[in-house]
Amino acid sequence: MTTQTVSQPEVYQGQFGEFTITRSDRKGVIIYRAGLMVAALSFAIASALVLFNHEFSVNSVITPLYTCFSLALGVSLLTIHIYMASLHRLLQVFWLIGSVSSLIIGHYDSQPFAVTVYNQPLTLFGVGFTFAALTGIYFKEAFCFNRPETKLLTGIVPILLLGHLLGILPTQLEQFLLGTWAVLFLVFAIRKALQAIPPDIGDKSVFDYLKNKSLAKV
Repeated sequence: MTTQTVSQPEVYQGQFGEFTITRSDRKGVIIYRAGLMVAALSFAIASALVLFNHEFSVNSVITPLYTCFSLALGVSLLTIHIYMASLHRLLQVFWLIGSVSSLIIGHYDSQPFAVTVYNQPLTLFGVGFTFAALTGIYFKEAFCFNRPETKLLTGIVPILLLGHLLGILPTQLEQFLLGTWAVLFLVFAIRKALQAIPPDIGDKSVFDYLKNKSLAKV
């Protein structure tokens, strides 16, 4: 008679106690990374169309690509692990504001979405919140994992958007920054896909401590 042994989950030592990583934890990280990959691919394809094809007909393709990018980003923001719950909620609110603004602009302007945003920079006061949420992810990844591509993206995104809003950047520089953004975003998404899962989950004892602390205040 043979005895089957059941492998026990690895126990990690956190700042406030021991914890284990469950299948649900791993699934959440996979979904987070899948969202980033879809968002990065959608953004890269749309950027390539803008930079290398100047026909206005491509703008009708950019709209569904942007929708795919935005939805994928929303999925990542739901599943990302951030210790500060208030910051996590703020990024989600930013994404919601940007999504609603994009929906309104896309449906109530006769021009294609990309043309409207480019020709009317003031629309960035609404649409820009989506990219502010994305920049929050870049900043979190740069802070937690010291990734050079996310450090660069944390600066490139606001420089490009604010520069276009204020009309102070020449077209060639805007194109260079957009292309750099698209490439580095893809690099970031690919490197995340290859990274070990546990670091993305973080120290679960910290999450438990903050949760218990919040409940105690209530």
